[in-house]
Amino acid sequence: MQDHWSITKSKIVSLEMVMALVKVWKQNDEKIVFTNGCFDILHLGHVTYLAKAASLGNHLIVALNSDDSVRLLNKAPNRPIHDENARQCVVAGLGFVDAVLLFQDTTPLSAIEAILPDVLVKGADYDAKESDKSSIKYIVGSDIVLKNGGCVETIDLVIGHSTTGILAK
Repeated sequence: MQDHWSITKSKIVSLEMVMALVKVWKQNDEKIVFTNGCFDILHLGHVTYLAKAASLGNHLIVALNSDDSVRLLNKAPNRPIHDENARQCVVAGLGFVDAVLLFQDTTPLSAIEAILPDVLVKGADYDAKESDKSSIKYIVGSDIVLKNGGCVETIDLVIGHSTTGILAK
């Protein structure tokens, strides 16, 4: 019998641990997909987005904003709703997520630089072709991923399913 809680917890990794995993995956010619977000209140929009992102490769790494990082983004005075430990566990509990990495900065740039994923993914509220780093549509790290032979993709959002909308209800 499998211990699903241990499996879930084992997906929550440090940058050093994910680097070791990435090295093995790349040696096996497996495609690494990377995305990031707060994932504060996991909902249909999130699950759909993450499942579609996972379908773009062999392994999905999700970089999660730390609590301090969420506060720095000024999403709302009461955010995050769930603390980083809870958010990590919930995202790691998804079967198609291979690794969950916490980052402290406002962006996951240093993780992207270290991992060099094959595919960098964000929601369609961003623009994969945007090169102006000051644009709100710019995908952080896209220049690095493209320069290293990877690709940048966007995934359509599920209309009517957003954390902001849920909190407004």
